Amino acid sequence: MSPDLEGIDRVAVLGAGNMGHGITEVVAMAGYDVTMRDIEQDLVDDGYESIEWSLEKLEENDRLDEDAETILGRISTAVDLEEATHDADLVIEAAPERMDLKREIFSEIESYTHDEAILASNTSSLSITEIATATEHPERVCGMHFFNPPVKMDLVEIIYGAETSDETAETAYEFVEAIDKTPIYVRKDVNGFVVNGVLFPFMIEPAWMVSNDEATIREADAAMVHQRGYPMGPFELADLTGIDVNVHVREEAGQPVPPILKEKEEAGDLGKKTGKGFYDYEDGDGTDYEPEDGEGFDTFRVEALIINEAARIVGEDVATADAVDTGMRLGTGFPEGPCRRGDKMGLDSVLEKLRDLHGEYGEERYEPHPYLVELVEAGKTGEDAGEGFYEYGDSSERDYQTLNYSLSDAGLLEIELDRPERLNALNQDLMDEIVHLLDHVDTDDVRAVTFEGAGDRAFCAGADITGFAGMDPADVDVTPVFETVAEFPRPTLAKIEGFCLGGGLELALACDLRIATEDSAFGFPEIDLGLIPGGGGTQRTMRMLTEARAKELVFRGEHIDAERAEEWGLINRAVSDEEFDDTVEEFVSDLVNGPPIALRMAKEVMNEGADENIDAGLRMESQAFGLLLTTDDMMEGASAFMEDRDPEFEGN
Repeated sequence: MSPDLEGIDRVAVLGAGNMGHGITEVVAMAGYDVTMRDIEQDLVDDGYESIEWSLEKLEENDRLDEDAETILGRISTAVDLEEATHDADLVIEAAPERMDLKREIFSEIESYTHDEAILASNTSSLSITEIATATEHPERVCGMHFFNPPVKMDLVEIIYGAETSDETAETAYEFVEAIDKTPIYVRKDVNGFVVNGVLFPFMIEPAWMVSNDEATIREADAAMVHQRGYPMGPFELADLTGIDVNVHVREEAGQPVPPILKEKEEAGDLGKKTGKGFYDYEDGDGTDYEPEDGEGFDTFRVEALIINEAARIVGEDVATADAVDTGMRLGTGFPEGPCRRGDKMGLDSVLEKLRDLHGEYGEERYEPHPYLVELVEAGKTGEDAGEGFYEYGDSSERDYQTLNYSLSDAGLLEIELDRPERLNALNQDLMDEIVHLLDHVDTDDVRAVTFEGAGDRAFCAGADITGFAGMDPADVDVTPVFETVAEFPRPTLAKIEGFCLGGGLELALACDLRIATEDSAFGFPEIDLGLIPGGGGTQRTMRMLTEARAKELVFRGEHIDAERAEEWGLINRAVSDEEFDDTVEEFVSDLVNGPPIALRMAKEVMNEGADENIDAGLRMESQAFGLLLTTDDMMEGASAFMEDRDPEFEGN
């Protein structure tokens, strides 16, 4: 029989260290029985205590769907390998990164587990194919690479070995979704898989530039963070992950190591764990670069190599462009995926840069990948050309990268902001995609629209400042998205769970209705950045709230809770988590099943009338009322009332 998700009841995690106990906790939180095993009881006990501490903290912060004791009740521990794995349907190995050790483990566990069990490795760098050769059934072996810490990080890479069956990989993928994580397929067992493979040039190219006296450490870090919006600079990241780890990975891959990295390793200055690396964390100020330090650093050189590596992965069918971008956003916090960024920069410009670098230095790493060349020669140079890694243009066919949507047969258009790694903060891409979707959807098929945020922490935490890094202020225009939402000719509803701040609150205010969970938070923190709300926040709050409350919200920059937001009139309902879905459904049902023409006219008259004096507003209302008297929907509504039945409006 082939493995399938329904066949996974019990999971074994081999390893109780940071990754092992983190994976165990995530699996138990998702409702699975799980056994955590390590080679010594002290290690198991330490891992279990770490899980207890983490769950207590999550419970204190109301981040669990059930109490911590219930989750702990699903976790058992073991030292004996056979005891831990004999009844497991999925085994996730999280042992130290040594090939001989992993092969030994996989050889043993295959003899203990049943014939349909999936055997997965959490390795971040070792070959799945080679690990699988230790078994008699390599088709049941795959990579399941979680990111550290597993409880917080959303991404998991599902990696094919040379013999991994589709059934094994697909079941692993479905399992990752079932534990509320985001999986991506890595369809070939390549060095670095997807995330670490693309991350190599981000970290290594600046190291070569510094080694060759073409840049300084602070120049590189400041430029990549403050000009290009990355969460950390390359040297700052190397200090965090361990300089020795970066050297080891390069050497294992047979790649040359930049001298600056080797010098630090040989000196024992390995980063934060030793107190000193590229920055001094013991006697110095740690990462002390300033925004102005980045002037003159060639960020394009680094990003061209990142994009070229992404082209290699896509062109060689290791992963799709969407998987690459999802992986880099969720796994490393990149402000946007390299494929999307390449399309925005222009793939022809990237190709030209690589050729210039190759001509100047003659190094193999600057050789453009054939897939990048193929795209450019086919005229698929990116967003401006209408197609690159993705399809763009004005047509309704477009690859959305920052939102998900579905349109039901009943006419409900559900839009999910999909940037959970940034608390669904608005960047230019997300705003453009909302506008594009609403501009191109057939409104005749839509009865109502809902907006919500991906993940469980935020509806939308505001504008992503890093997403606008390097942009000319004149090119930043945030108003179209809010105007498009406000003027959409169908009722709109914001489903708010968690943070609803800044631009996120402006998006919610542009909707017609707002329902929030009681633990949601609202506010305009822009004033603390020396800014003001720029997407209608100052104007819509003045029209919705009293002047005093609107100014308090904007002037003070503080958060208010959902109860106060409802009291002030900022939202329609503040409800418990348990009531949230039912309350939303009640509202949505009324909108979807209501008379489309009357709802459209009601929205139009109320929105436009709010900006007119009362006499003008009344005239608009009277005119709309008269027009509605001639519609089939009105006749249906009247007939249904007389016949004591529910009306069936068709929008005529």
